[in-house]
Amino acid sequence: MKKYLITSPELYTDTPSIFRKILHKQFGIHRPEYALYRDKSNPNYEGQASHFVEVCKQSENIKSFIHQKVDLAKELNATGVHLTSLQFGEIIRAKAQGLEVIISTHTYAEVLQAQKLGADAVTYSPVFTSPNKGKPKGLEDLKELITKCNIKVFALGGIIKQEQLRLFKDIEIYGFASIRYFVDK
Repeated sequence: MKKYLITSPELYTDTPSIFRKILHKQFGIHRPEYALYRDKSNPNYEGQASHFVEVCKQSENIKSFIHQKVDLAKELNATGVHLTSLQFGEIIRAKAQGLEVIISTHTYAEVLQAQKLGADAVTYSPVFTSPNKGKPKGLEDLKELITKCNIKVFALGGIIKQEQLRLFKDIEIYGFASIRYFVDK
């Protein structure tokens, strides 16, 4: 099962040197295959995104994704872009620029639309209870979704413990994405 680390400003800070140090540490501990720079409030988003992509390139086999910003992802030579569920119209443009595309989804219809438009993968959420994310989908819903699509699916939402990952053993998901799972406690 692939691991997709998502940053968060309150856990990863916006000070470049500390951010880089935390990223290196977490990448070394958790060895994710995918990582997303996500910070909706950083006024120096572009600069911090540059540090993020550089750290991903220094780490072994980590694909770097930039949140929402197709042109910035291309400019920084990131692996790809992670689009929000309001950005389906950007999938084709991002693919035309040679970027891998992951898009956030919350319904079967959105997953199938992402697949039709050529996205490489989706996050499907929330699977478990997650702060301010609404009612969780649950494992049966996720299992049903997998039978209806042919796109890589990352389970997202409320995944914070190893025990939760064991619950996916009978579900053929591509991987899981999380913020809190990838932070030392």
